[in-house]
Amino acid sequence: MGQRIALATRDGAPFAAWHEPAREARRGGVVMLHAIWGVTPHLRELSGRLAEQGYEVIVPSLMDAADADFPTVDTEPAILDARMEMGRLTGWGVTTLPRVQATIEALDGPVFGMGFCYGGTTAWLAACRCEGLTAVAAFYGGDIVAYRDETPKVPTILHFGKTDPMIPLADVEAIREAHPDLPIYLYEAGHAFVAPSGHHPDSAHLALLRTFQLFQRSGGGKGEA
Repeated sequence: MGQRIALATRDGAPFAAWHEPAREARRGGVVMLHAIWGVTPHLRELSGRLAEQGYEVIVPSLMDAADADFPTVDTEPAILDARMEMGRLTGWGVTTLPRVQATIEALDGPVFGMGFCYGGTTAWLAACRCEGLTAVAAFYGGDIVAYRDETPKVPTILHFGKTDPMIPLADVEAIREAHPDLPIYLYEAGHAFVAPSGHHPDSAHLALLRTFQLFQRSGGGKGEA
């Protein structure tokens, strides 16, 4: 049921997104923020799973041109260096926040945010800087530590893998020290444990369950179909 849609930032800059309407009584909207690879098949499938639970989901393309194709595979190692350079040039999500804000505004409330890897850092930044979000869950955001002096405006939880080679536990502890009351969950998993490339079923299940519980506590109850 999902489809590609066109959105635009407040200043009129166009970008593409994937949209899944809620297939059950609506709980709210979800802005799902992608990893470095873009709006991958995995995230399109995951957005469909959320739609079956009653969430309307939009996955904005954060870095690519409005007419760029969505990826047909979940990872493409040959272009990793180019994608990482794109991520670096955005400040690991900072310059993409106008697209995130426009996506929030495209959804009726309550609007929740979740993001993975690159999108995990972007989700943290959105929780701190964007308007209109109700709660946020960030999964293995590798550069959250660089923005740990900022404070989320809404209830926020963080998910990290204990054996993630890309995110040292010292970075996680630095975030915890800056935000001692923030729920930070560590899992017996490595990086990308929700995604196919590093999938760890038990960790993925528990992290998503905690995320849905956060959304429900924050106003994501069943509404009208």
